[in-house]
Amino acid sequence: MSLKVISGFTTCCTVQHATCVWHLSPNFCPSAWLALRDPMAMERANLLNMAKLSIKGLIESALSFGRTLDSDYPPLQQFFVVMEHCLKHGLKVKKSFLGYNKSLWGPLEMVEKLCPEAGEIVASVRDLPGLKTPLGRARAWLRLALMQKKLADYLRCLITRKDLLSDFYESGAVMLEEEGAVIVGLLVGLNVIDANLCVKGEDLDTQVGVIDFSMYLKNDIDDYRSEERNGQIAAILDQKNYVEELNRQLNSTVHSLQGRVDSLEKSNTKLIEEVVNGPFRNAALSSAAVSQDVENELVVQVSMKQEMELAMKLLEKDIHEKQDTLIGLRHQLDEVKAINVEMYQKMQRSDDSMKQKNDIIARLEEKTNQITATMKQLEQSDKDLLSQTRTLAMSFVKCASTDTEHQYKLVKDISF
Repeated sequence: MSLKVISGFTTCCTVQHATCVWHLSPNFCPSAWLALRDPMAMERANLLNMAKLSIKGLIESALSFGRTLDSDYPPLQQFFVVMEHCLKHGLKVKKSFLGYNKSLWGPLEMVEKLCPEAGEIVASVRDLPGLKTPLGRARAWLRLALMQKKLADYLRCLITRKDLLSDFYESGAVMLEEEGAVIVGLLVGLNVIDANLCVKGEDLDTQVGVIDFSMYLKNDIDDYRSEERNGQIAAILDQKNYVEELNRQLNSTVHSLQGRVDSLEKSNTKLIEEVVNGPFRNAALSSAAVSQDVENELVVQVSMKQEMELAMKLLEKDIHEKQDTLIGLRHQLDEVKAINVEMYQKMQRSDDSMKQKNDIIARLEEKTNQITATMKQLEQSDKDLLSQTRTLAMSFVKCASTDTEHQYKLVKDISF
């Protein structure tokens, strides 16, 4: 007996009985075991996770920054890359005149036969002059289907015909397994966004489809900020799914009633042809009455379907208005922030100016005080001088020998 350790597994080989028993080592990794057991299953799981991240990120960013997207929008570009990888998974290699290739255009072109509504975009893809490769046509088809908001419906028709898909895909491919149905279900959520893509001007033949994983590696702050958006998106998607489910039920009811009306009309035609005598007329009238009731019910169901479609349009309009309001509030917030910054700068400049003015006023007050003190000194000097003058005048009068009128006037003028 010999023991061998291979990639975390311990093998115990018994030569006599030609058996091999696998024992799990302490470092056993379930994902490694799954990869060794079924690599296709691991590839499907990885593609499903990438599709979930891509679709979720596209919806969140579209609802946050405006729902009308163009070809240069990075999350939208990554979504097409991820979808291309999902649709390419397990494609059979076909031998052509130029060698071996994997044509993605083959299964997508087949949608036209399964869903007549897809004939318009298939014809548009065939008529585009700039496309030279099947891969370019497949990429153009994906973009047109997204703009038409029918991508989920077209791929749902495709995955239901696994007998036809087996001609294009190997066993275990995403489109043939449960992961393909899950991805198609996730694509329904993209109907809440609008895409305006210029397919004619893009070089779809030579693009390199590489997944940028950095877009999906979010930190804790991004996760915290996206919690509010997740609630809004969940509510919108729940409402849309509810309306779409009611619409599907109404469509089913309308089709069943239409089938009943057709069968009753055929029965009425046969009865009318067979009616020759009176006893058959009552039966014909009864059948006609039943047919009328069914037609009335059909009219009611059609009216309900129209009301549901109107409700969906009103819901989409409300979502548009809320998004416009949110964008307007953000612009107003930015304007208020700019005004606050400007006011703060003005206040700073005003404070500096006030400080300069206060300094000037203080210096002026100091000079004023100095001038006032000088004026008081001058006034005192004038008073002293006047007093001395009067004293001299009186002395002059006393000393004079004669008191003439001229001298009196002189003394009076000097005194006053």
